[in-house]
Parts: sequence; C-alpha cells; structure tokens
Amino acid sequence: MTLQAPKSLIPRFFALIPCAGQGTRAVGDGAQNASLPKQYQPLAGMPMVMHTLKAFADVPRIASCLVVVAPGDSFLEGQAPAGVEVAPCGGDNRAASVLGGLAQLAIRGAAADDWVLVHDAARCLVTAAQIDQLMDACHSDPVGGLLAQPVPDTLKLGRDGRVVATVSREEKWLAQTPQMFRLGALTQALKMAVTLGEAVTDEASAMEAAGLAPKLVRGSAHNFKVTYPEDFVLAEALIKSRTAPKTRARKPVATKTPQKVLSDDSRESL
Repeated sequence: MTLQAPKSLIPRFFALIPCAGQGTRAVGDGAQNASLPKQYQPLAGMPMVMHTLKAFADVPRIASCLVVVAPGDSFLEGQAPAGVEVAPCGGDNRAASVLGGLAQLAIRGAAADDWVLVHDAARCLVTAAQIDQLMDACHSDPVGGLLAQPVPDTLKLGRDGRVVATVSREEKWLAQTPQMFRLGALTQALKMAVTLGEAVTDEASAMEAAGLAPKLVRGSAHNFKVTYPEDFVLAEALIKSRTAPKTRARKPVATKTPQKVLSDDSRESL
C-alpha cells in the first residue's frame, strides 16, 4: 500500500498573468486597433494574450490561471479559455497588480506554500515546454526562480546619447518570465519592497530585496516581450512558423537509363 500525503501538503502550481497595462510603446501608428492596449492587439489571428494563455493551458500541472486586468476592463468576458479566471484588480504598476492577483488566489483557495508562476501577458511566445522546464528546475528549490538568457552582446553604458563605458557581460542575464515563487514568500517580499520604496521591475527583484537569491533557469531568445511596434512583425512570423504544416521532402523518382539500340550492321560487327 502506498501512502499519499494529504492534498493540502502537496504544493500546487498557479499561473498569474498581469494584464492591466496599456503598453503604449508597442501600439504604434501601424496598430490594427490603436484604442486597444498591446496585450489585446491582433496577432496571427487572435489577441496577443490568447497565445500566452494557450501556452499555460497546455501545462497540465497548472491548477488554474488568473488574469489580472484593470477595473472596468471587459475585453476577456466570454472569451477566456477554460481554466482561466479574470480578476479586475489591476493597479497602477506591476507590483500592485501582482499583489492584487496574489490576494485573489489566496481568496480562491491557494495556500501560502503553493507555487505561483507570474508571467508577462506580452511574452506571447513562451511555450509549454519552457514553462515545464522552469517548474522542473524550481519545484524543490527553497527560493524559486525565473527563466533568463545570458547577455550575448557587448554592453555599453550611455549618457546623453554617448558611450560612457563598456560594461562586462560576464555573469549578466536578461530576465524573462515566468518567474516562480511561493505565494506567501512573494506576497511578503512585494509588500516589503513597496513599503521600503524599492524599485520592483519584476518579482525576482522583490525577492532579491528580501535577501534571497532566485535560481536562474536558461530560457529562449524567442521568449521576448513585445515592447515596440516592430516586435509584432517578428512575433507573428515566429507564431506562424510554429503552426505552418510540415512538408516532407519528395524523393527523386528513379529513371532508367535508355539503352542504346544497335542497328543490324552494328550487331554483325560485334
């Protein structure tokens, strides 16, 4: 007989998607609907955020996915995928939106020791495999971690449009999402950072301010955040390349070499 721990003692995984921003940098003159924030702009046939939600829907271990939208935002009403809930508790900044979402998850039954994967709505190219990779790498970690990419290029420090110095790229990483931490620890870290006036640009920075060291899990260059108008073109091309039908290379048809027909006179000379 195999004993199983009570369900309450088995940490679960929840996804939290902050989706309350306006994304004005990405919505340029070429936008199909300039009145919509970037996460709702059409991309390869459907709103950008739907690509993001689909990736999380393809991860069976995710218990549920909560999308945090601005109060009064009804865009997702009636079209949110199964297993996705929407909470109109978005704040003035990312930290406020995430804190509101964490509180909603707790109200809906998530425990302090459950894992929460916070992901940017505009990182619409994340894949289920990358999400699984982060979960596998961090589910037994005491802190948690995030997807990230080592910086591949030479870094320059600039001021007033001029190079001031070249910065070593050694041990430098580009932070991505999802970022995965336990609900209770992340809530406490964010509240502390806000109280102390710490700059919180992502969840990992809040954990760092609390004296913790999140784990770096190598992600993919394709998991970029759509930030500028030209990013839409690249994101759409990548999405279409994933869904394009695979074509098999056709085998060349073998042809017989025609035999030379000999004349009667030629046969006699052999």
